[in-house]
Amino acid sequence: MSALPNLDQLYQAHRRRALAIAKRIVGDQDEAEDVVQEVFARLFSQPFRFDGRAACTTWLHRVLVNSSINWLRAKKRRGKLTSELSEAKDPEASALNTERQELLLRAMQGLSSQHRAVVTLRDLQGHSYPEIARRLGVPEGTVKSALNRGRSRLLAALAATGDEPLTGQSE
Repeated sequence: MSALPNLDQLYQAHRRRALAIAKRIVGDQDEAEDVVQEVFARLFSQPFRFDGRAACTTWLHRVLVNSSINWLRAKKRRGKLTSELSEAKDPEASALNTERQELLLRAMQGLSSQHRAVVTLRDLQGHSYPEIARRLGVPEGTVKSALNRGRSRLLAALAATGDEPLTGQSE
């Protein structure tokens, strides 16, 4: 395994190129900044695999491309969950959305800590199954099972309140 240069030097040397790569993929300067910050934060905080078979810049490019694509996927998933909540234009709709957010938060608090963590990491933050498994230190199958159970319990808790904030249609 080949060693990467000091991460501070890597960041300083490649930040502009990293931003350009991320912006081309995600299409927004602010989101590109977020992707780049997330990538370098992960590099600083977690062990990473650089096997030295490719140049450091090639490896970093691949990491940025993959992270940008994952960002878009996560954004799409988050959009499904929050689109109805963010569409409030009038005070009545805004109050209803605030109430729905509170119901969702209360329902989330009713989940076990594992179910709450998995639902949050997957549905709200958009992490992949392997990433969640690694973060929680559990097998990927456990993540999938906990996500299914967590979602089911969350929907049941929301249905018990007589409201379905994530899927309800306004009339």
